[in-house]
Amino acid sequence: MSNVFDGDSPTNLAEYSVSELSGSIKRTVETAFDQVRVRGEISGYRGPHSSGHAYFALKDDRARIDAVIWKGTFSRLKFRPEEGMEVIATGKVTTFPGSSKYQIVIETLEPAGAGALMALIEERKRKLGAEGLFDAARKKRLPFMPGVIGVVTSPTGAVIRDILHRISDRFPVHVLVWPVKVQGEGSGEEVANAIRGFNALEPSGAIPRPDVLIVARGGGSLEDLWSFNDEIVVRAAAESRIPLISAVGHETDWTLIDYAADVRAPTPTGAAEMAVPVKAELEAQAAALAARLQGCMNRQMDQRRQSVRALMRALPSLDQLLALPRRRFDEAAIGLGRGLELNTINKRRGFERVAAHLRPDVLSNRIAERRQTLNERMARAERMVERLIDRSKSRVDRAEAILASLPARLKTQTDRGRERLGNLSRHADTAVRHQLTRARAELSAQDRVLQSLSYKNVLKRGYAVIRDEDNRPVSQAAHLSAGMGIAIEFADGRVGAMTTEGGTPPASAKKRSVRPADPPKQGSLF
Repeated sequence: MSNVFDGDSPTNLAEYSVSELSGSIKRTVETAFDQVRVRGEISGYRGPHSSGHAYFALKDDRARIDAVIWKGTFSRLKFRPEEGMEVIATGKVTTFPGSSKYQIVIETLEPAGAGALMALIEERKRKLGAEGLFDAARKKRLPFMPGVIGVVTSPTGAVIRDILHRISDRFPVHVLVWPVKVQGEGSGEEVANAIRGFNALEPSGAIPRPDVLIVARGGGSLEDLWSFNDEIVVRAAAESRIPLISAVGHETDWTLIDYAADVRAPTPTGAAEMAVPVKAELEAQAAALAARLQGCMNRQMDQRRQSVRALMRALPSLDQLLALPRRRFDEAAIGLGRGLELNTINKRRGFERVAAHLRPDVLSNRIAERRQTLNERMARAERMVERLIDRSKSRVDRAEAILASLPARLKTQTDRGRERLGNLSRHADTAVRHQLTRARAELSAQDRVLQSLSYKNVLKRGYAVIRDEDNRPVSQAAHLSAGMGIAIEFADGRVGAMTTEGGTPPASAKKRSVRPADPPKQGSLF
């Protein structure tokens, strides 16, 4: 401090520079308020600065004081400051010479009583509940028999031993423990990271992914359990894809993770009981079900056996089953020969009826009719051609007369008409020739059919026709008597002969009283 006397000054007051005065005030304030406890409401809190320090203010209904928490102190706090939270801050008051302001440098921070903590929990509960993190619809069912159980708790407390002991007694399974702090600074982040770490495991990885998670801690005060009310822990529990059991504190202790978890257990031991069934009870139940199943199978087999025996008694014997088919077979075998004979007779009769219509005279008559029809058609065609020619000539004559009277410009059209008429005439001649050609071809085909059915073709194969004195064909030896003159017709001519003895008439011929007067018009081909 400068102590320069100025002879011109009207007083004896010492003169200070601004820096000297600010430093003096700073030392005075820090000496007078080196350790204070201040109760107030946090205002203007926006979280830690990028440097790690936190700047805000404490206020009540009449005053306001700036506050700062340095980076090293902030990381050791049990509670994170929040806007509107009533707290008790312990620290020292100092000034900031650059702006002539004073502030409190906080070293410890705690909520202002349990009521403030409960109010904070209720406010956080309403906020997270409005986001749907506590909805019952999103909660997952626990697996009945998990293969792997993940436990998030402290590795040194009694909680993990109780859980492992209970799981071993009920149903031994693979247990994975993720060690975390369950109290104090940074415990909330460790619990949240453990939950997310278990969910990040691959089902088929080197470390198996748990089928159910247990987040456990023993009992304690509200401050001791405060980490499980942290928003980051609640969100991690709500986002977990693995079913999660919350076992924090005793049965009367409630934390926000209990609302976000899929199931809340009253104690860590109760969580182990919820996670796995009792192996002995399952074995007893399985044995009882196996015994019931065996009994049902035996009763079912007895009933089926009795039903089969009843059906066997109701079935007829083998002889009874085959009696009717055997009889039908015998009847069919007996009627088979008769059926073949009747079928042969019917076929022969049908053949004879068809052969009766294949007589040469019928074919000759048909050919004559066709020839006559063809001649008539040819005559009509000739008359039609003559009429067409006459008409064409008359048209030509009329056309020539018209041409003679018409001017020379019509001569070209007349020539075209004459040419068209000539074409029509040629077409008519061509049509008539084609018709005659088809008629001749048809007549030739019918003539070939007649020749193929003529008996002379049979004579060429070595047969002969016997004729009597009246030149009538003889078909039976009984029609000839001894000394009768006959003519034998071969393919190349006839020869005469004389019978030496007479034939024996058949029985049917003897019964006839009158011989038909008219001989048949057609002789035998053979």
